[in-house]
Amino acid sequence: MAQSTEADWVSRFADDVIAESERRAPGKPVVVASGLSPSGPIHLGNLREVMTPHLVADEIRRRGYEVRHLISWDDYDRYRKVPNGVAGIDGSWAEHIGKPLTSVPAPAGSAHPNWAEHFKAQMTEALTELGVEYDGISQTAQYTAGAYREQILHAMRHRADIDAILAQYRTKKAPAKASQKPVDAAELEAEEGSGAAAEDDGSATGAGGIGYVPYKPYCGDCGKDLTTVTAYDDDTTELTYTCACGFGETVRLSEFNRGKLVWKVDWPMRWAYEGVIFEPSGVDHSSPGSSFQVGGQIVGPIFGGKQPIGPMYAFVGISGMAKMSSSRGGVPTPGDALRIMEPQILRWLYARRRPNQSFKIAFDQEIQRLYDEWDALQRKVDDGSVLPADAAAYGRAAGTASGELPRTPRPLPYRTLASVADITAGAEDQTLRILSELDPSRPLASLDEVRPRLDRAENWITTQVPAEQRTVVRSAPDTARLAALGEAEQGALKLLLDGLDAHWSLDGLTTLVYAVPKVQAGLEPDAKPTPELKAAQRAFFAVLYELLVGRDTGPRLPTLLLAVGQQRARTLLGGAA
Repeated sequence: MAQSTEADWVSRFADDVIAESERRAPGKPVVVASGLSPSGPIHLGNLREVMTPHLVADEIRRRGYEVRHLISWDDYDRYRKVPNGVAGIDGSWAEHIGKPLTSVPAPAGSAHPNWAEHFKAQMTEALTELGVEYDGISQTAQYTAGAYREQILHAMRHRADIDAILAQYRTKKAPAKASQKPVDAAELEAEEGSGAAAEDDGSATGAGGIGYVPYKPYCGDCGKDLTTVTAYDDDTTELTYTCACGFGETVRLSEFNRGKLVWKVDWPMRWAYEGVIFEPSGVDHSSPGSSFQVGGQIVGPIFGGKQPIGPMYAFVGISGMAKMSSSRGGVPTPGDALRIMEPQILRWLYARRRPNQSFKIAFDQEIQRLYDEWDALQRKVDDGSVLPADAAAYGRAAGTASGELPRTPRPLPYRTLASVADITAGAEDQTLRILSELDPSRPLASLDEVRPRLDRAENWITTQVPAEQRTVVRSAPDTARLAALGEAEQGALKLLLDGLDAHWSLDGLTTLVYAVPKVQAGLEPDAKPTPELKAAQRAFFAVLYELLVGRDTGPRLPTLLLAVGQQRARTLLGGAA
């Protein structure tokens, strides 16, 4: 796919990442990374953790480089709390708090073997639809297979050095956030972004502990991480721990695979282990004393690696909602968004804003305006009038280095499709008739021509528009309202009805409904509107809505008239018995 050479934010990061990769690891694949915690629904704010490196990785692929986009599933994190708003769970899931996410049962009715896999599956399906290529890494699989054994033993040998680095930030940090607290309370709140953000730094080991330990065993009896390391021998790697449940044991850490490094050590360890060049982080990770900054101080001296290029990304909101947090239920996920918008539109929202710019995703009426903007951009791309930065964002949204994403063959306006879906309640024969009459010179042969956009618009109407705002066309004329019409209103309706035959198309009806008040005022149909004319048009439109749908507003009148059909419209407007 052709791509603008004008530098947008993606191109600038790609330049930096390629240059840094060639300095660190010449001739090797460029490595970018994301981290996601399947502790609950993975929401649209978390998606920025993936889309930012995805867009950069894709640009690097377009330039002919080999690149790996790693997505680490932080599924070996502790289960922290029972989230709200998740179907199939109740308070009994609290008994699993402290276990790895892969050891927690999935919500009731799930087809997946555990909690982590249940929420991973929702995200992987959305990523496939979005065209995101990645290598997934399960941290449960890595830790339990002993992949990080040498790194764990190394961190334990250098625990005093790690503690000294962390101590600088513990004293500097103002009010402690959840990520600075000991992980021994069931009610610990997860922060924004990855659930791993709420990991402690290993500083609190509890009564009887041996001081700072950067490693947390999961208990061999209850399976939870409510453990305290009470002894460790660097030579033999013998580690003794006790658990709040009363269990205790001594293991050889050189053979033991049931535990993990604490988050602020785990993250920089993985940077070095994977050779990560680029990994963004949310504001919760990027503030002074937080994971990204502290990790930058640990990765070199302890693990011999380098901190990735790591831009901070801002929060993503939803129209009418506060910033999202995965610790609360009911927040929209990428799958929710993809039910009401095509993948290109969702990609575009992330591509057109720099990572440090916040933005909102529309689940309300604003989605219609968003689609209007996208269609206008498409026309500019087609006629060559598009600005370079806009062309770059469009290209990144419309496809990847592997090719264009599937698209709607005939992308009719989303607001029109939504109105038709609203009026027809999804009846396909009616929908095809109405859409074919939008432009009689180019009737639709099949609804497949307007899919998947039509399906998204139907889903938006049925899932996001309140029942009281849905359009219900009158089943019979409002005889009382018709009888109460004034002389001018009757004249306006006659002008409209007389013009229906000659104007029965979307463009024709648009011209007609706006022209009626002009003609009544003695002006030409194409006269420029004045404040007085606009007021007359609004009054005329209100009468039409009242007679057609029983209220003074509704879908755009040309679309509504086409949907109602000419004969029924004549009946409801008093022009036929």
